[in-house]
This record gives sequence, C-alpha cells and structure tokens, in this order.
Amino acid sequence: MSTAADTETKPKRVRWTHQWKELYEEVIDSGLCTGCAGCVISCPHDVIGYKHEPGHYKPFHLEEELGLTNCVHGEKGCTSCTRACPRFRDWETEADEHLFGRVREGEEMAGIYKDILLVRASDDFVYDTGQDGGLVSAILIWCLENDIIDGALVSHLESTEDGSAGWKAIPGVATNRDEVLAGAGSRYTYSANTMAFDQAKEMGLKNLALVGMSCQTSVAPVMWHRKVGKVSKPFKLNIGLLCSKSFDDSMFDELFGVKYGLDKNEIAKMNIKGVFQVWMKDGTYHEINLKECHAWTREGCNHCPDFAAEHADISTGGIGNETDWTLTVVRTDLGRAVIDAMIKDGVIDTRPGDDDPAAIALMQRLAQKSRERWPGWANQTVRVGLPEKKK
Repeated sequence: MSTAADTETKPKRVRWTHQWKELYEEVIDSGLCTGCAGCVISCPHDVIGYKHEPGHYKPFHLEEELGLTNCVHGEKGCTSCTRACPRFRDWETEADEHLFGRVREGEEMAGIYKDILLVRASDDFVYDTGQDGGLVSAILIWCLENDIIDGALVSHLESTEDGSAGWKAIPGVATNRDEVLAGAGSRYTYSANTMAFDQAKEMGLKNLALVGMSCQTSVAPVMWHRKVGKVSKPFKLNIGLLCSKSFDDSMFDELFGVKYGLDKNEIAKMNIKGVFQVWMKDGTYHEINLKECHAWTREGCNHCPDFAAEHADISTGGIGNETDWTLTVVRTDLGRAVIDAMIKDGVIDTRPGDDDPAAIALMQRLAQKSRERWPGWANQTVRVGLPEKKK
C-alpha cells in the first residue's frame, strides 16, 4: 500500500498539450526544422503537407480555417505533431533517456555508444554496389533474410522520362535484396525517408528499418518517449548516416550542369572526401571544390547539431583514411546484437575502430562543429560539453 510519503516523492507527470501552433513557431518558422517529416507521418488527420522539391523539404499546414500557423485539430487537443518532432523542446535528452537510460555526458560529443568498428560487407557484389564498404546494404539484406524486419524505409533514385534512373533522391521501400541494392549509395541531397511510411503501411509491412540522415534517426525514439501512438510501433531498427549537411537538388542543374557540364541523370556515383567526387556513367571522373557547393546547403541543415546520428541503433559513415571500410558506431543493445550475429554468419568483416584513429578524431571534431551551430536561444542541453567561447 502506498503512503503519503510515497506519493510526495513521485514526480507528477505533466500533461502534454503542445500542438501545431507551437511547433510552427518554435521549430518550423524559427529555422530548427530539418525536414525529417516525423510530424507529417504522425498526423492522424492528414493535414500536414510536404514537398520533395528544391527550396522546400519542410512541412506545411494544409487547412486554411485557422491559417497556416494554427490547427483546428490542435485546438481540440491533438498533439501528435509535437510528440513526433525531434527538434521540439527537450528532444535530445528525451531520446537519450529512452534509448540509454541516461543523458549524454559533456565529453560524449558524438553521442552515447558501445563500440566503434571498421566494417565492410563480405559479399563482393554488395561491397562493390554499396558506399564505403556496403555495410548498410549488408545489414538490410541480412535483417530481411532473417525476418528481423519485413521492409526498410530508404531512398531510391527517381526515374527520368526515358525510364532510366536519374539522380533525385526520393523515399522508397525495400523488401528484398534487389530493392536494397537499387537504393545503395550516397546522394548528398535530402530524402525524408520517413515519408515512405504510408507506402509500407499499404503494403502491410509491420516491422521496419529506417535508414536516414542523423535528424531522421531521432524521430522514432522521440516518438516512443512521448507516446505518440501506433505510428511509432513498426519502427524496429534505426540505421543512421553520419551527416554534416545535405544539398538542395538545384545544385545539380545550377552548378554541376551549368559550370561543369555534368548531366545529373548521367551520374553513376558520388562521394565526398575533401572534395565532391563524381563518377559518370561514361567512366569519367570529376572533382568539384566543396566550397563551391556551400551556397546550395539545404536550409534545414543550418542549425542541425547532430553529425553522428546519435539516436540510431547503428551509425555509419565513410570518413577517415580507410576508404573501403565503413566507420561503424554501435549504440544500442539491438545494434550490437545485429552486428554480432552478422559477424557470426560471416556476412561482414570487422576491424577495431582504433585501426583508423583519424576517422574517430574526425567524427568527434565534426560532431562538435555541428553542435556549435545549434542556436543559443534553443534548448541548451544540445550544447552541453561545448567549450566556452573566448571573450
């Protein structure tokens, strides 16, 4: 039997009442919105729109009754959009508490993790088709074949008018090896892969992996912590891509096309290793100075503090000196279980992360640099650990 003293020690749970009006003011209009589309897929009334077009990549309200900055359903008590937003209020510590049972320490600039490894796919075709070791493709294929998931939210390339693959990234669903490999490789433009959720639901898929940039991988744990409801339940595995920024699609026409004569529909592969590396379908190779690309930085990246995909189960990226291996940050118990099982099955090769100390140092440096762009007027837990600026 509980006593009066017990009742006094239990913190009273504050009722969540925040709705679209506050989300618009604090996140979308303020510039914190990354365009992850968590609010879009969580909206039970389908009144939040989204466009995968240059200059857009962020949600907007569809109903006109109370104007674009307020919501009739929100005024009646609907709070789904703010519960799903990984940039609203105290999002970082809430996701940390849900995943790890604690918040990150100041020195954990790249987030909480268990292991850092160098990993690559042992299957030569997966390795050659994928990016920097093919790890993400290998994880998805193994999880599909072992019934860990029945689908993955990924990015695919939009078809051109003649039916061939172009270079615009769009959300898609992968349910088998071929579909996974069709989405392999980095784009460096933005695809809100969460937007493939409705397609997965229509297909009857119930156990999903999400592959996304760092901002997207905070969506599910924030949803879980804030109890958004059934939309969060299908997310079973979260794979994050190390990301300092993405670029607006217009860069391909306005810079690659106009200045360098590179047709975006003829690009075969891209990578960033100090410069923008571009391989064309005709076999030619080109390099573009990254400084030239900064003008096309996507608006949603300007304040994003998360380089290292700190709330994924597994975070991956091709940084450092070992260019044919993927730097792999194993963060959760689930992430470790998947990697250990894949090692046991022989589908990936691994080395200690310490074999490439430059990659780890670079991750920490870029993580700090990303956190530094989080504004001083927003929730300051994100900036914990940053050195004080000299006066």
